Amino acid sequence: MAYHPLDENTVIQYVVGRPLMAKIFSNFETLSVSEVGDGNLNLVFIVRNEAHPEESVILKQALPFLRVAGDSWPLTRERMRYETQALLKHNELAPGLAPEVYDFDEEMSLVIMENLQEHEIMRKGLVARKYYPHFADHISTFLVNSLFFTSDLYLTGPEKKLLEATFVNEQLRKLQEDFVYTNPYMESEENNWNPLVDDAVQAVRRDPELKIAIAEMKQAYMTHAEALIHADLHTGSIMLNAEDTRVIDPEFSFFGPMAYDIGAVLQNLILNYLSHYGHTPDPAERASYQAYLLEMVRDIWHQFAQKFDETWKANNRGELVPEKYWDFPGGQEAFAEYRRRYLHRLLQEVAGHGGVKFLRRTMGIVSVWDLTSIEDAEKRAVAERLAIQIGRRWVMERKAVSSIDDLIGMVEEECAGVAI
Repeated sequence: MAYHPLDENTVIQYVVGRPLMAKIFSNFETLSVSEVGDGNLNLVFIVRNEAHPEESVILKQALPFLRVAGDSWPLTRERMRYETQALLKHNELAPGLAPEVYDFDEEMSLVIMENLQEHEIMRKGLVARKYYPHFADHISTFLVNSLFFTSDLYLTGPEKKLLEATFVNEQLRKLQEDFVYTNPYMESEENNWNPLVDDAVQAVRRDPELKIAIAEMKQAYMTHAEALIHADLHTGSIMLNAEDTRVIDPEFSFFGPMAYDIGAVLQNLILNYLSHYGHTPDPAERASYQAYLLEMVRDIWHQFAQKFDETWKANNRGELVPEKYWDFPGGQEAFAEYRRRYLHRLLQEVAGHGGVKFLRRTMGIVSVWDLTSIEDAEKRAVAERLAIQIGRRWVMERKAVSSIDDLIGMVEEECAGVAI
């Protein structure tokens, strides 16, 4: 079937024509469809059997352009292949933490996958001040398994290079290089920001030391091919409930710096922390939920670091520092110290990449719903100004960071005395 974009009138006919769908739907006569996509890149539909509502799928199709910018910004449809490959790899390495893939049609640039009917987008749940008791455990496990087992710490050189070659993803990498690390910090027509923080935005764009530091983080993003990263792991790419967590939308996946994924998760939680200056008027209620978010940030890093270290110690089959390398008196102590330094360096890069992402969300092409849903522009400006200040500090002070408490401390210091 030649590529053409589907719509609510043609999706059911397409699904009926896919043999694998007979395993999902007991009959095709009572199917319904609704478009639910609110993202920047793709069409997303829910197909449901109204006679058996538990029978449903998500159909996601790539458009040949950047949806948020319109058809004047062309994009390859191959990104859907990258997403499908990544979903399959995530299901292999972190089972139960990604949606199941049912079908893939490369010519139509679409994937059909599990519909997570009992889950919600994390970003919206956090704005509503919901609590997720297992999230730190789940996301730290996902990060460890998806990153460690695709890195040189576990894979042989040939294994890693062959896998890396299947995740080039040149166009979406280019989008991130431009929209995260370059365009927000200079004049670029797609940039968008709250006029009430214009002074802070312009100060970022004129700060030579900060721009050097951002360029250093961009270089790391472009050249540190450490592991298969999700590369868009924000709270809008996580669906969950109180018991279960799934990571979705890995279409940006490529081999990049591990710290980018970790930094994205932690930074998004802190952006949500800041958004409650606009969303939660009661000071006591706000302070309680913000404390919960900072504790979640702390727990995620501590659990990630512990699990990563234990996983590495038990699975050191890669070619970076093979077991025989440490076969000398005192070798295991040296190996333990090397792992400690590796994680310390990783945390400093989390600060750098996370800091840049604070900045891009306040002055680039796309903000986050946590902030844009604040109706009062002045309250939104409070959150955005704090994000800029925290982002600047994470980037500029990253080389002095020795613990996650240093990063949390910067948040607390910048927010001290905020009165709304």
